[in-house]
Amino acid sequence: MDPMLEIAASGGFGLMAGALSGFLGMGGGAILAPLLVLVLGVDQHRAQGISLAALVPPVGLPALISYRRSGVLVRGGLVGLLILGFLGGAAFGAWLAHRIPTRQLGWFFISFLVVSAVRALWSLRAGHIEPSVSPEQPQWVGVPIGAVAGVMSGLLGVGGGIVALPLLRRFAGLGRLEAQATTMAMMLPPIGLPAVFVYASEQGGLPWAMLIAVAVGFTIGTGVGAHWAGSAKPKLAALIYAGFLSLMAALLLLRT
Repeated sequence: MDPMLEIAASGGFGLMAGALSGFLGMGGGAILAPLLVLVLGVDQHRAQGISLAALVPPVGLPALISYRRSGVLVRGGLVGLLILGFLGGAAFGAWLAHRIPTRQLGWFFISFLVVSAVRALWSLRAGHIEPSVSPEQPQWVGVPIGAVAGVMSGLLGVGGGIVALPLLRRFAGLGRLEAQATTMAMMLPPIGLPAVFVYASEQGGLPWAMLIAVAVGFTIGTGVGAHWAGSAKPKLAALIYAGFLSLMAALLLLRT
């Protein structure tokens, strides 16, 4: 593909992933990495490195501002503990990813998408879309939640929100919008930087022009997605979430 078209496509993918991230509260890497693999033919390891690096800048800031203007609560102490746990797991996950062959890593990524989609649909069926908010839950749960999100982020190149979001709702007692805003706040600092260093060193560098295009598109997209998040019905959001993950998994499976 022509380099300029590749950069333009990367920006478009970033816009799409950012819109979904702002709308659903996940990092966007679960959509971005598959698009890079499927459309641009990028190697799985390289696609994950690009996805992680593009999320290092505070691309979720427009979304977080939109959530806060809507009155959504963000617990600063919990966010700090999430970040602490994330930093400890991200580099290890990235190191582990480069010990796994590309084909096997691709299968693992597909399995992760399928499990995430099934979990969302099961929650929808079971009626657990909006659990009761429990402010008394201990904030220390942020450390293990952040650590798990960090490992999976480094391993699969996802932003971490897709992992942290259901854990925050299950173990921290957060409602949908509060959990989404919390994951956005968690990803504002460059918490993926340790994992990006591992990916860059293992691959001899990353394509910076493509990264900038993805980051710009993502930043614009998050603001747009977050604007619509507050008015979306929880069941609709869950269906969209599961649908996109299932689509990406199916397309990657057909390509394998």
